[in-house]
Amino acid sequence: MNESEEAARLHWTPTDPHGFVVSDGVSSVRDDYELPAPVQGADGPALTSSPVPALGAPAHSGPKAPSYPPVPQGLPAVTADLAAAVLPDIVLDGAAYPGLSVRAASVRGDSHRYAGEPRQDALCVTRVGGDEHGGELLMLAVADGVGSAPRSHVGSNEACRLAARYLDRSTSLHESIRTGDAERFQRTADDVVRQIGNLLGDLALQHGERPDAFATTLRILLVPLDPRIRTRGFLAVGDGGTALLRRGYWHLDVVTDADGDKDSDVIDTRTAALPRARSAVTRLLHAHAGDVLVLSTDGLSSPLAGDAGMRDFLAEAWNGDEVPAPADFLWQFQYRVKSYDDDRTAVVLWEHGEAQ
Repeated sequence: MNESEEAARLHWTPTDPHGFVVSDGVSSVRDDYELPAPVQGADGPALTSSPVPALGAPAHSGPKAPSYPPVPQGLPAVTADLAAAVLPDIVLDGAAYPGLSVRAASVRGDSHRYAGEPRQDALCVTRVGGDEHGGELLMLAVADGVGSAPRSHVGSNEACRLAARYLDRSTSLHESIRTGDAERFQRTADDVVRQIGNLLGDLALQHGERPDAFATTLRILLVPLDPRIRTRGFLAVGDGGTALLRRGYWHLDVVTDADGDKDSDVIDTRTAALPRARSAVTRLLHAHAGDVLVLSTDGLSSPLAGDAGMRDFLAEAWNGDEVPAPADFLWQFQYRVKSYDDDRTAVVLWEHGEAQ
């Protein structure tokens, strides 16, 4: 590419028609450059006084909002912890495939914002597995760094990344879900958990830390992208929540069992955590059209269980086939409940049952 082609690509030229001057490859605005006249519409300036829609502060339970401001506050210092300093306050993600819609968010808790501490939660929405014959899975994951562990914000993000890495390499994962082979799925999940634990432990040693400094929980849902397969694979290490919204009613900490006839607990109430954990709680689940499955850290599962106002609000917002736009989902997700100030992370899956 010659100089004129490169200049055109960057939207300026050495002859400076747009008010830029170039010296040693660096562009800057000329002091004497006059801005072009504003674009005029049929009845005057293009800009109007029409208000821009705004959702405003998140809704809250009860007559009075929590005392913490519902916006990002103090930040961790780079000199103290680079990994903490570069973590965003808020993460928003999503995906759509035939029969499936996903929204995901992770928000730093009020207490961490106030103290200038990092968000210890993490999430992951990605594809794993698959070959020339198909067999891909949607991997939905949330991780909750243990609050007392000084490097848990690193551990939670690494756990999600390593889970994607090793689940993607599995040759039996999709087949065990497709065929409903719970024992095979358990073996695969345990093997992946051991590998994640080993690498997290190695990472801690490389940084001169005890393995427990990186302690984190992990919850994963694996969803075949083939809409004909209605089985989903669930695995978890440690606490968190898995809630089902079906026909407008919440089923908290339970999911539909593989036979579709009963509900079963999938919550391990022990304080298991990576990297020391060597096995996972697993379950193969059967999805029904219209189901909304919420995979979350306890920053959401605790207030959802403890506050009827939140349950009613989110049931109204997330019920049915009308999946909220990402920005609307984030606003809904931040519904505030007094005294619940932990990081909040969730991946929400809408089961349409057919291509949308």
